[in-house]
Formats: sequence, C-alpha cells, structure tokens
Amino acid sequence: MAGFNTRWMCSRSSDPMAKVTVLQHEPFEKLGIIGDALASQSISYQYVRSFEGQPVPRYLTDVDGLIVMGGSMGVYEHHWYPFLLDEIKLIETAIGERKPVLGICLGSQLLATALGATVTRAAKKEIGWYPIRLGPASAGDRLFGEAPPTFVAYHWHGDIFELPEGAVPLARSEVTEHQAYRYGDSAYGLLFHMEATQRIVEDMVSGFAEELSEEHLDGQAILSQATGFLPALHSIGRRAFQGWAELVLNREDIRR
Repeated sequence: MAGFNTRWMCSRSSDPMAKVTVLQHEPFEKLGIIGDALASQSISYQYVRSFEGQPVPRYLTDVDGLIVMGGSMGVYEHHWYPFLLDEIKLIETAIGERKPVLGICLGSQLLATALGATVTRAAKKEIGWYPIRLGPASAGDRLFGEAPPTFVAYHWHGDIFELPEGAVPLARSEVTEHQAYRYGDSAYGLLFHMEATQRIVEDMVSGFAEELSEEHLDGQAILSQATGFLPALHSIGRRAFQGWAELVLNREDIRR
C-alpha cells in the first residue's frame, strides 16, 4: 500500500493472522472497543487518516477487511472532500472481493452509497443517547443474535440513508428507520456508535461543541449520561464486534 506513513498495530501478535484497513475521518473518531475485538483475534489494523491528507488506497492487496469510521462531512459533500469518492470505490472493491466491511455512522452512509442507496439530510439530528430496537432479522445475525431486543445507544448523525437493495434491515430508532443493516454475509452498516469509549464521547462533545450549540443540546448532559449507558452498550458492542472480527478470520469460507 504505497503512500502509507502509519504502522500496522496489533497488541497480541507480531505475526498477525489477518489485517484490516481503517478509514478515519476525524482525529477523535477512533476504533474504540472495535480495536479490542480485533486484538483479541490477533488481527492487526492500520489507519488511513484522511483528515491528515493520507491517500485512500486503490486496492486491498494483502488486507482482509475494511472498516470505515464516522465523520462530520456528508457523503454528498465530495466536492469539498474528494477523498470520499475514493473511499466509495474502495468499499466497492471490498464488496466485490467479498472482504468484510464495517461502516460506522458516516461509514454506514458511504457503504449505503456504494451499494446504490441514497443518503439525505434527516429532518432532525439524532445526537445523544436514544433507544435502538432490533428487527426480526437480528435474531440469527452474527453481530446482533445475542443482543437484547432494545438497548440505549450513542448517536451523532444528521444524515439518513435508504436501505440498499438486497440489504437486510437489522435495527431502527424512534426517529430513524434504518439504524443498522447487513449486505450479503459480511458487510455491515451501523449508524449508531457502539464503539465509543468515555474518552471518545468526551472528545466528540468537545470537538463538535459548535454543533451542539446550534442544536441547543447540552454536552455536559451527554457526558454525564455516558457513565450510566456505556457499560451495557459495551457489553453488546464487544459481542457484535467480536462477531465481525471472526468474519475477517473466516473470510476464505465466505468466499466459497
């Protein structure tokens, strides 16, 4: 992968079984507990930091999966953020090669776009802690099969997407019809944030303070609620991300 100036990271093995590329759009929107799930399977990962001008790779040679993180931009703002078009092409490549994809927030919207769905502004932004309700298809799903039917998740989005053709809806919230979906056996889009740690929530509240002010939202309230909601959300998230990590390890089975 020419042009990378970051290193592969894995906390458990110097000879990891698999590798994952992570597209990062904001300094503080990191893997969070997704990184723990990858490390538990000795899967290494490498960030591509678009906010630092790092180029999006054209191919996924010697890479077994792709994670696309959140960000403040919209998928339709590629005239300001041209790297988004490169990311969409990379997602298309991953899907074509049947390599597992995990899109978080903006990442779920980019995945939806790559699958031909439309992303638009929502009538109302969903920021803070709101319940998620799982759909019938989640019962046998690799990520959500053991999750409770409802739980409170962390949200920070102003855009919504259509369900891509051929995708399976997995979750919704009161104001957003499509909060999670699966495409094929190994591509997942999650509009909400199960990966967020207390530090990530703090950094988002600080980094997006102007947006909170515009929406008349109390950042301190979001922070205080995090203490109560994060433990249960992490319990659900760890199982879900562990399931995705297993997809990366079993990619050869998926391709058959």
